Amino acid sequence: MEVSLRKIVDKLSGHKVMVIGDMVADIYLEGKISRISREAPVLVLEHSGETVVPGGAANAVHNAATLGGDVFAVGVVGDDAAGRELAAILGGKRVRTAGLIVDGTRPTITKTRVMAGGLATVRQQVVRIDRESNAGLLPVVEERLRAYIGAHIGAMAAVVMSDYGNITLSPAVRELVIAACRRQRIPCIVDSRYNILAFAGATVVKQNEAEVAAALGYKALAGNDLNQAGRKMLDAMAAEAILLTRGPDGMSLFEAGGKVTHIPVSNISEVFDVTGAGDTAVVTAALALAAGATYVEAARLANFAAGVVVKKPGTATTTTAELREAVRVYHENRH
Repeated sequence: MEVSLRKIVDKLSGHKVMVIGDMVADIYLEGKISRISREAPVLVLEHSGETVVPGGAANAVHNAATLGGDVFAVGVVGDDAAGRELAAILGGKRVRTAGLIVDGTRPTITKTRVMAGGLATVRQQVVRIDRESNAGLLPVVEERLRAYIGAHIGAMAAVVMSDYGNITLSPAVRELVIAACRRQRIPCIVDSRYNILAFAGATVVKQNEAEVAAALGYKALAGNDLNQAGRKMLDAMAAEAILLTRGPDGMSLFEAGGKVTHIPVSNISEVFDVTGAGDTAVVTAALALAAGATYVEAARLANFAAGVVVKKPGTATTTTAELREAVRVYHENRH
């Protein structure tokens, strides 16, 4: 298996992949604790820096680009500094950003984390401030999204829909994408945090246990409930495969033909931060399918990729070199 996976890693680069979804700017405000305020019982932080990192669907875009994909980013940003910074960061990674539609009536989705630490204290998040709009897309904005997708989707080797619940993937947009992918036999992978059943018809569905349980009305997934939920989700989504991420229990892949594959985590001892690992997994699987991998091979590579990024702080990416090394080390340790 190691040889086949490493061969697929060598073929990840260069494939055209479209990532459609809720583009988020993750902003990290860094500060050093200086004292307690005299105005209120709160910490006073001395500002020491600010970093913008692609988040949400933009993290999926960033990961796909880092793995060597020829990435077409499609989403909505505001006419603001965060939107311009996000487009510039992705553009700097050679992402095609013409599909980032600017809407001056809404802000770019931002998640600002205030991070504090000192010489004798651990750096940690103090508070998170979210800025977003859940108003429906303006008709002109939706039409521009659909026009861009319609003009380019036929050239794609894979498509990812990354839904964080912020309206970008409207009914009209997702119907266009799923229909086009089915008609042209393009692998289409969907990852939706709150509304997965609205994406029926996608080729592959990637969800975590909590999301599947919520969608199907289970309190929790374990034992027979896990297998039952996988089969129910396959039927409900009319999908070819369900990739269920299970935290420390790894991943489970349910295929339409009845095959079930349970994949253990690659290295649980080195988990640092799980932020964005799902985005990494979904685009790795998409690029693997574009490279000709089976669903099991794509799932295994997705598992290794997620195992790399959870060892890094914050929203992170992995490279083909890191992925290749993770596969090698895992198999060396197993033998």
